Amino acid sequence: MSLQAVAERARVSTATVSRVLNGVDTVKSSTRARVMKAVADLKYHPNLHARSLAGATSKTIGVIVSNLDNPFFLDVYRAVESDCHASGYEVVVANTLYRPEQLAASVRMMIGRRVAGLALIVSEVDDLLIDELTLGDMPVVLYDVGKAGGHVTKVRVDYRRGVERVVDYLTSLGHTDLGLISHHAALGPLLDRCSAVLDSARAANSITTVRQASNDDSLHGGGRAAAELLSTGRPPSAIICVNDIMAVGALLEIRERGLQVPRDISVTGFDDIELAKYCYPSLTTVHIPRDEIGHMVFRTLAHGDRAKELVGREFAITPELVVRDSTGPARPFS
Repeated sequence: MSLQAVAERARVSTATVSRVLNGVDTVKSSTRARVMKAVADLKYHPNLHARSLAGATSKTIGVIVSNLDNPFFLDVYRAVESDCHASGYEVVVANTLYRPEQLAASVRMMIGRRVAGLALIVSEVDDLLIDELTLGDMPVVLYDVGKAGGHVTKVRVDYRRGVERVVDYLTSLGHTDLGLISHHAALGPLLDRCSAVLDSARAANSITTVRQASNDDSLHGGGRAAAELLSTGRPPSAIICVNDIMAVGALLEIRERGLQVPRDISVTGFDDIELAKYCYPSLTTVHIPRDEIGHMVFRTLAHGDRAKELVGREFAITPELVVRDSTGPARPFS
């Protein structure tokens, strides 16, 4: 789909479409809305490797994340921000709330800002957009999506291995009836994590009950999903959560129902955010090195000889199980 087709659909010039997409000029709100509707209707994706003023990038790094309310994403961003400020770079962040259309708009905004490099720490995968970024000449870091090569560097987390360690640990404690709390199940990385839990539980001859918290990656979403699990005729003896923030919400719901963790039910998270150490009880989880990811993003996207050595490579991270107080032996069921 071409820029011309968008212009014709919106009844404006191609120059107006470019101004709207790049955010470089003031455009009437009614015109901007018409252009963005045409972009959405036609599923238009800009040709990112044909950026105008390609040599006029600034010392600014762009970071796009799925949910800044989740400390995992915030921790990665803060590490990038710290390195940028220490080295004379600026950083601009965009929050997509897991919406693919917002991801596309955020990428266009970053291109309009002439960022020196772009990091996508997101779960909502837009294959067409990723393809354009792969073909482009701008340094890009992708977190768990797409492929490395050219100007694209990928950071890949072995979630399956992390999940296997959680399931192996719980089954060693006698847990054979597991609950799974997740969100945005249709998104690739989250679907992979859920599949890993189900596969690992099946291999251990465990029963797994899945509860999705709709599209609510939050404390509230974790609490609501836990309430559904606990309302079944036979609630699981352990609950595996796809991230820590939902696990903390689940802990609160369990306590409010008069149950004790881990005496009555065990709970695990994923990511090992700082809150995991301080919630009650402290959370058994899987450690993902958010600072390390953020520092790698900066080193890859910043100019210099060292950055050139990192661009185009894939970096694999193997998560480590962190055992704390939220897990214990399975309770006898009567």
